[in-house]
Amino acid sequence: MMLALRRACIFRAVVFMAFLPPPPRAQDPAMVHYIYQRFQVLEQGLQKCTQATRAYIQDFQEFSKNISVMLGRCHTYTSEYKSAVHNLALRVERAQRELDYLEYLREADACAESEDKALAEKLVQEAEEEQRVRTLLNASCDNMLMGIKSLKIVKKTMDTDGSWMKDAVSDSPKVYVFIGSRNNTVWEFANIRAFMEDSTKPAPRKLILTHSWQGTGQVIYKGFLFFHSQGTPNEIIKYNLQKRTVEDRMLLFGGAGRALAYQHSPSTYIDLAVDEHGLWAIHSGPGIRSHLVLTKIEPDTLGVEHSWDTPCRSQDAEASFLLCGVLYVVYSSGGHGPHRITCVYDPLGTITEENLPNLFFPRRPRSHSMIHYNPRDKQLYAWNDGNQIIYKLQTRRKQPLQ
Repeated sequence: MMLALRRACIFRAVVFMAFLPPPPRAQDPAMVHYIYQRFQVLEQGLQKCTQATRAYIQDFQEFSKNISVMLGRCHTYTSEYKSAVHNLALRVERAQRELDYLEYLREADACAESEDKALAEKLVQEAEEEQRVRTLLNASCDNMLMGIKSLKIVKKTMDTDGSWMKDAVSDSPKVYVFIGSRNNTVWEFANIRAFMEDSTKPAPRKLILTHSWQGTGQVIYKGFLFFHSQGTPNEIIKYNLQKRTVEDRMLLFGGAGRALAYQHSPSTYIDLAVDEHGLWAIHSGPGIRSHLVLTKIEPDTLGVEHSWDTPCRSQDAEASFLLCGVLYVVYSSGGHGPHRITCVYDPLGTITEENLPNLFFPRRPRSHSMIHYNPRDKQLYAWNDGNQIIYKLQTRRKQPLQ
């Protein structure tokens, strides 16, 4: 910077000399004196320029010093500001963590409260459901099966599959026979003697239904025939035998009709049953290794009163029946003997397999086409390889509900 200022002063002196008039003669004393004065003026100008330059340098140095001091202070302030901002960020982060923790505690309390409320509601619903089931099954029936006492072959026909029965509740002695697994003809016999002896009068009455049945799960209850309608997966028909008309019909849901109810009964998809509590339906639930579904049906309106998923498998099963609200499922290996009850389901939970002895049926060469319990006779009606059979039962009282 000093070099630049000196150059500027010299440049100003040269310019000043360039405008001086040329001397007329070098020996003229006046001219010499004039030039001398001019040089003195130039020297004074140079001195002033030098002084001004020095003053400027001094001011600049002072300014630089002040700037350096201020920059140092700014650096200090910047460091303090960065430190304060860092501390503030740490505090904000800590506060955010505390807020998140408080929010977690609040949500945990809310979830716990919600879970407690849901659990309480579930317990109330279960209690109400249990009370409803107890009310539904509150009949004067407290028997449980203890054994199959005897077997009586009533008649033998040429038909492998079929079903036969009496009305489950009425005092009528009439016997109804359903031959085959798909048909629309019902044979009505005046009594069991007329059924046993073909020559006995009167002759059986032939009833032609307006709809065909499917399977061997038909029942007669209070003068009405209930059966699975052929060609439909899950339609149950209530048929008036006296008027020969369809009284009502319903669709049974829950996977009914998609698979066989019993592996060894190849035509029965929905098995109907009657016991002391009324009308039931048994069918296979969804899935490859499906379990039986038990449904309570209101016979007057054909409304579903309740449904249960049972632990009893369809695999290796051949038939089932209900006695005092308890489902007994009969199994056999490969469709042959021995025929035994190895799964029992009680909606009230008062009976399990552990409470029962080994329940075997008398050995038969083939699986049963149907086994139905008659609550009026307290015995089983069965069809096995063309034989119409009655099984006498041995029962005892259940343990009372707590």
